[in-house]
Amino acid sequence: MVVFLYEPFYMNRKSILGLLVALGLPLACYLWLKSASENAVDMPRKYLLDTVVTRIEKGKEITDSIWHKTANITLVNQLGDTVSLYDKSSKIMVVDYVFTSCRSICPKLTFNMQKLQHSFKLGGNVRNKIDTAVVQFVSFTVDPERDSVPVLKNYADIFGANHDNWWFLTGNKDSIYKFAFEELRVDKFSEEPISPDFVHTSRFVLLDKDRYVRGYYNGLDSNSVAKLARDIGLLMLEKDKKNKGAIFRKILDLTWLWLIIISAILFFVVYIRQHRKTNG
Repeated sequence: MVVFLYEPFYMNRKSILGLLVALGLPLACYLWLKSASENAVDMPRKYLLDTVVTRIEKGKEITDSIWHKTANITLVNQLGDTVSLYDKSSKIMVVDYVFTSCRSICPKLTFNMQKLQHSFKLGGNVRNKIDTAVVQFVSFTVDPERDSVPVLKNYADIFGANHDNWWFLTGNKDSIYKFAFEELRVDKFSEEPISPDFVHTSRFVLLDKDRYVRGYYNGLDSNSVAKLARDIGLLMLEKDKKNKGAIFRKILDLTWLWLIIISAILFFVVYIRQHRKTNG
């Protein structure tokens, strides 16, 4: 036994090939399965294309889509606080337009928004375990002359809104309408005609953390609202392309690292046994 431990340890070509297979196969399988599972997910697409630019990189022509990034807006919420959309830069946002004296679609829209907030507060169902800390709900009033801060506070309380995670915003009417038509472009994706003089739409608008529009939903339809909830969960799983360390974390992912280590150990155990038999 002592002689074997100090005997020079040589590997032939077959052994080297076997080692490479043992090390590479788990890694290849893991990366393939991970890539296949990621590609199978239908992520919410970006809307509102601003322009397309073409550039030359390493002799190849590359086309880039420049998507419209929603501008910031500063208004007053139901607590009397001056707030802006970019104050919640780490949050996904769900936006709609209502007014408190509305007796048609607004109560249903607000009720469905309340259900969304409540479901996320509870963690949602098995597929949507998202806390309200990652989602900000925003309801713009389209009648700011009547919807003062106290009126909006009372309206929010009637629907049981969490004031930290659901803003009811009022302020300058021109600013609110300009934001609706020029930034969110609700008229472009609305099922009903919208007057430029009165923003009355059933749309829920989904904004990602970078303030790109990622979806328009019928806030009166339960199936559409359910899809909105699912898309919020998908956006939370979306990779941060700005994070330069993402590739290195993938390389160091312990799932396949342990597979390689275990495979290598098993290979050497088998090899040593064979070596003992050969030299026995």
